Amino acid sequence: MPSSSPTSSSNTPREVAIALRGVTIGYDRPIVEGIDLDIYAGEIMFIGGGSGCGKTTLLSNMTALRKPFAGSITIAGTDVATADDEAIARVRRRFGVMYQLGALFGGKTLLENVRLPLEEFTDLSDRAMDDIARAKLGLVGLGAHAHKEPSEISGGMQKRAAIARALALDPPIIFLDEPSAGLDPVTSADLDALIVALNRMLGTTFVIISHELASIYAIGHRFAMLDGARKRLVALGTPTELRDSSPDPWVRNFLNRVPTAET
Repeated sequence: MPSSSPTSSSNTPREVAIALRGVTIGYDRPIVEGIDLDIYAGEIMFIGGGSGCGKTTLLSNMTALRKPFAGSITIAGTDVATADDEAIARVRRRFGVMYQLGALFGGKTLLENVRLPLEEFTDLSDRAMDDIARAKLGLVGLGAHAHKEPSEISGGMQKRAAIARALALDPPIIFLDEPSAGLDPVTSADLDALIVALNRMLGTTFVIISHELASIYAIGHRFAMLDGARKRLVALGTPTELRDSSPDPWVRNFLNRVPTAET
């Protein structure tokens, strides 16, 4: 499990995949202010907190769908907070995204869904795109289902297909938005195992928006915790160290599922 320190045990600096500096996010008003966070290459980073804490808003800023109120978000040398459309188009090839509901297109087969990023960003032949799409579906255990449409498969399989599409361009970073939402515990555990396998096999950096404690403890290398009430990043570390020894009682209570006094 990667250390929460910025250096490894050999004191060799770790490669930073995503760097956030002084990031303030929100819509009509700020939700979280002054986020400083390094996400390291090859780690599985969970970002979570209570309802309305800004975790999904932060995802939309990191994936350049929205601009932060302040600060920088640097991916592959590009600050997506200030980059122009051309630069953002280039950096989007460096990451894939799986949205909470999968966002697969009905009326298209799984193969056709996985092909979409290849059609948008490459000039490969149809045969090459089909071969790549089949390979990605094979990576997530759906090779035999390439001809099916999303409505013909289970919710867990839809999540796997969405991950296959996110992998289409071989990006070094994958963002997952609430991957376990709507899944039963066994299917959720299977998805966790897939994420770990892909992380180990491909070295992919996973940034996962979630408050599913079972998944956070099972596969999370580090956990960054937002607090909407205090409007800031309040904790960063391995899930178990934060659960057992965070100096912040609210963090410990959250990670130990301790009810509030009012409950």
